[in-house]
Amino acid sequence: MKAQVKCLAYLSQLEDRGHELRRPVADLLRDGIYELRPTYAGIHYRILYFFAGRDAVIVSHGLIKEAAVPAADIERAIVRRRKFEANPRVHTMKTEL
Repeated sequence: MKAQVKCLAYLSQLEDRGHELRRPVADLLRDGIYELRPTYAGIHYRILYFFAGRDAVIVSHGLIKEAAVPAADIERAIVRRRKFEANPRVHTMKTEL
């Protein structure tokens, strides 16, 4: 539960600071895929995301990092970004107010 709270706090920082967020909180992996870098109790969590323009962030997925973020996870995020870019309306959550 405490790890979840920390991950949500990092997501909140991303919401507030967007493109301005830097290490140690966030970092660019490659090809427009970024990572949030929360750690709790010695476990390195990673939340992969990408930007859609200047105002939107799309979270791809999360993982527990071992030595490095696996290339397969970066590729998964790239595929998800391409799907989003091909048809943003289909991949955008709409909330009722």
